[in-house]
Amino acid sequence: MSSRETFLITGGAGFIGSHLVERLLAAGNGVIVMDDLSTGRIENIRSFLDHSSFEFIHCSIFERGTVEEYVRRSDGIFHLAAAVGVKNIVRHPVRSIETNIYGTQIVLNLANKYRKRILLTSTSEVYGKSEKVPFREGDDMLLGATHKPRWSYACSKAMDEFLALSFYRETALPVCIVRLFNTVGPRQVGEYGMVIPRFVEQALSGQSLTVYGDGNQVRCFIHVRDVVEVIYRLMQTKRAQGEIFNVGGREPITIYELARRVVDLTGSSSSIIKVPYEQVYGEDFEDIRVRVPDTSKLVEFLSFRPSYTLDDILREVIEDFRRRGQ
Repeated sequence: MSSRETFLITGGAGFIGSHLVERLLAAGNGVIVMDDLSTGRIENIRSFLDHSSFEFIHCSIFERGTVEEYVRRSDGIFHLAAAVGVKNIVRHPVRSIETNIYGTQIVLNLANKYRKRILLTSTSEVYGKSEKVPFREGDDMLLGATHKPRWSYACSKAMDEFLALSFYRETALPVCIVRLFNTVGPRQVGEYGMVIPRFVEQALSGQSLTVYGDGNQVRCFIHVRDVVEVIYRLMQTKRAQGEIFNVGGREPITIYELARRVVDLTGSSSSIIKVPYEQVYGEDFEDIRVRVPDTSKLVEFLSFRPSYTLDDILREVIEDFRRRGQ
């Protein structure tokens, strides 16, 4: 591999994508961001627009001709373009499924045509309702009924994985898959259902923190810079090709306790209230009770451990909101 490469990031104006841009540019690489700005924001990448090694293409992942041009020009592809957030997925299920399946199919086909390395971002949602905790990459999936819209997202991302691994087995496409758990950090917004920015915004504005359901759901959170470091290093690791990796935090916490911690760290006088799921997502919503990753495979391949604690993450998000006047 050359010391300077050019990488295409689909969905690169999003929260994770914009941090990946920073990491790639800092390493001396060229970066092409492709985003339709449906959930990505130009503000996330504004500071890079005048960078000599950065290029932004405003287009849909379905514009095959344009996608092909930039796949051909790149040395590797980070495929981040996907439906974002539980609220978005529940409200726009058709668009979510089409984006995840057809968009990924286009990118994988083009990556295969031009023999480009590709890293595909999947999700912890594929584990579904499994109670075998912590989740390991080889575990079975346990998904809900098809009339529960949440599971359409998990199924669509699972199909992405099947397709990517089929390309690897059939054509030796150099593809790696990461299953991202709850990723948090500066620039993330709460409008699509992301819980930490929503709690922080509520606490800083003196509103009650709204915990959906009974608050006993368990999650692990990881800083976006840790995630970006992992996916950057995996792209450079040849033996990671054809593999799937959990990428997540190591401190399980209930959502109610998370709300209490945000109140404490912000010094807020906000109360914490519980809101039934059906008031937020509708009658057919079904949640995942426990989502905890086994990251031993990632440790084996990269000797990687998160460098940010949960309190580190919360303090940085709080400071980011205060800095932006929110």
